Amino acid sequence: MTQKEKEERLARLKNIVLNMPEKPGSYQFYDAGHKIIYVGKAKNLKRRVSSYFHKEVDRFKTKMLVSKIEDITYTVVNTEEDALLLENSLIKKYNPRYNVLLKDGKTYPSIIVTNEYLPRISKTRKINKRYGTYYGPYSHIATMYNLLDIISKVFKPRRCQMPITKEGIENGKYKPCLEYHIHNCGAPCINKQSYEDYQENIKQAKEVLKGNTREIEEYLYKLMMKLSSEMRFEEAELIKQRYILLENYVAKSEVVSHTINDVDVFSITDDEIKNNAFINYIHVKNGTINQSFTFEYKRKLEETDEDLLITAIPEIRERFQSKAKEIIVPFEMDWKIKDAEFFVPQRGDKRHLLELSEMNGKQYKFDRLKQTEKLNPEQKHTRLMKELQIKLGLEKLPYQIECFDNSNISGTDAVAGCIVYKGMKPSRKDYRKYNIKTVVGPDDYASMQEVVRRRYSRMVEEKSPLPDLIITDGGKGQMDVVREVVTDELHLDIPIAGLAKDDRHRTNELLFGNPPQVIGLDVKSELFHKLTEIQDEVHRYAITFHRDKRSKHALHSILDDIEGIGPKSKDALLKSFKSVKHIQMAKEEDLAEVLGKSKAKLVFNFFKKTKEEGKKEQGK
Repeated sequence: MTQKEKEERLARLKNIVLNMPEKPGSYQFYDAGHKIIYVGKAKNLKRRVSSYFHKEVDRFKTKMLVSKIEDITYTVVNTEEDALLLENSLIKKYNPRYNVLLKDGKTYPSIIVTNEYLPRISKTRKINKRYGTYYGPYSHIATMYNLLDIISKVFKPRRCQMPITKEGIENGKYKPCLEYHIHNCGAPCINKQSYEDYQENIKQAKEVLKGNTREIEEYLYKLMMKLSSEMRFEEAELIKQRYILLENYVAKSEVVSHTINDVDVFSITDDEIKNNAFINYIHVKNGTINQSFTFEYKRKLEETDEDLLITAIPEIRERFQSKAKEIIVPFEMDWKIKDAEFFVPQRGDKRHLLELSEMNGKQYKFDRLKQTEKLNPEQKHTRLMKELQIKLGLEKLPYQIECFDNSNISGTDAVAGCIVYKGMKPSRKDYRKYNIKTVVGPDDYASMQEVVRRRYSRMVEEKSPLPDLIITDGGKGQMDVVREVVTDELHLDIPIAGLAKDDRHRTNELLFGNPPQVIGLDVKSELFHKLTEIQDEVHRYAITFHRDKRSKHALHSILDDIEGIGPKSKDALLKSFKSVKHIQMAKEEDLAEVLGKSKAKLVFNFFKKTKEEGKKEQGK
């Protein structure tokens, strides 16, 4: 598309927007093939759609969407609620490319009450509304089985798979099965239980599935008392057993507050790494939690938390058939929903419910993360790199990280170590040791500058890949001296961070920027543990090198100073003469028996010269 064609396209789209009404509704964007690529909702259609065409829009994804738009249509509705519902239905119908994606947990089971003449109640993972009414899904499987168990004991729905019909019952087509004989079924297939009584039980079971246990308890209690007053004690006893079973089940449920009758609770937890969001839904009925589920949404554009939540709430309420008049949310909502009010609690039982919902969302995020990383361990390292990139605001992923540390005792045997991490894993073949050559005395800053200068000058000369991030084992001072060499002297654009320690010599801060600023990082987080692992590794590496160097000096022998005498000759002399003193006193002939004439002469002359120099020193 030429520049002129682009300008004509934008002018045509802006003209459509100028003529849009300032009313609530849904709008649709089409691509060149006249396929819907985005469906949106708006309280004010003209104002909302025009925002996509402002010059100051700098979000890449939004720009990409706008570049694909060839046509715009819209539908005006009466209320904000209708706009939400219309958007929801259009998204389901057309599945537009740029809309928020619900990553549905289809593997979670639901409970179905079938549409048969004698309905059955069972679990299922397949949803087809032609076959019955569905309740769920249930993310906590044990809760679902407990619910099925209490329904089976209290209301005794049939368990057989037989397609039972009214005509078949009238014609005596069926026979009672084992479930009837062990009192798990009332055998409505042979009229041992009337059709009306069976349907009443199914109706009550549906109420339990909806969470209306209190009403069923009251109904059963009144029926029990009525039967008792009519002297129908056997029937009253059966109802009493049902009542007790239901009462015990309710007692095991988490009671929030008997004053909270019918409430929906929503919270949202962000996953910045994957650009996802987890929306947790809790439904409270008669003071008890009867449903809790977390949905994962994939952001396609830069949708805010409010955008995601207002998109999800009508959809989730429709799925769970909720009619709650009060909806608890974590922040104020600009949108309104018909026949329901948003409420942001500050304290009390409702605040506790919101915190419980947030806790469930965070736990779901954690579980998904661990599950994914268990299947693909490399994903954990990528996540940590992405998290560090976001925390420091880096332009690219910090794949190669290098860290330096010095080691010396009062300036003697001064050394330094450089370790390299690639993909958040140590790359030991790239580790380097450095003997400090130009610095005299214990000057850590000057030593650090020497090592950094030597390393990166050589890397530039050899055209080796430079690191994506340098981490200094120290605070502001170390960062400044490294920056003087890397940025000011070598003119390299490498980000520099520092790990600072507290008074107890424990790492407690990540520093970044110029001037260095403290980066907010939880000391219990995986990223912080990984950074301290890098710091501990470079410290270990430098210390080990320093110890090795000191050990060599401690084990130094005068025999090492004799030119032409190697380790094997030295070992042979010590084995034969037992000590350096005996070697010094030995005759040249005795030495020749061990080393041969030429090497023996070297050793003999060396010690002879040493003795003469010693006498001269004494004479002075």
